[in-house]
Amino acid sequence: MRDIVDVLLAVECQGYSFEAGNARHEHEWKVWEEVPLPAGKVILPGVVSHATNVVEHPELVADRIVRFADGVGRDNVVASTDCGLGGRVHPQLAWAKLESLTQGAQLATRRLWR
Repeated sequence: MRDIVDVLLAVECQGYSFEAGNARHEHEWKVWEEVPLPAGKVILPGVVSHATNVVEHPELVADRIVRFADGVGRDNVVASTDCGLGGRVHPQLAWAKLESLTQGAQLATRRLWR
């Protein structure tokens, strides 16, 4: 992410979707501590991953969301999935991951809007 963030931000769009929930990308939230997000833009970090059949715990999902919100502002984060789940994990696992995403977002919302 650090190597391409300037190119990413040059794209004219409202939001930037990227992988953030798998082991190869989870550390990249740190980029947003140093790189300002342009006004009027949002990020859509994938906080549940298609790369594993393990269902992320809602607390982990909340932690991921909060880290991004701390970097770019709580109103500028839309929690998402890495690359989509359809066809990559079993449908029951995909639904469980989406449930964890929902629960994690609820936890993060309570933390960020105390």
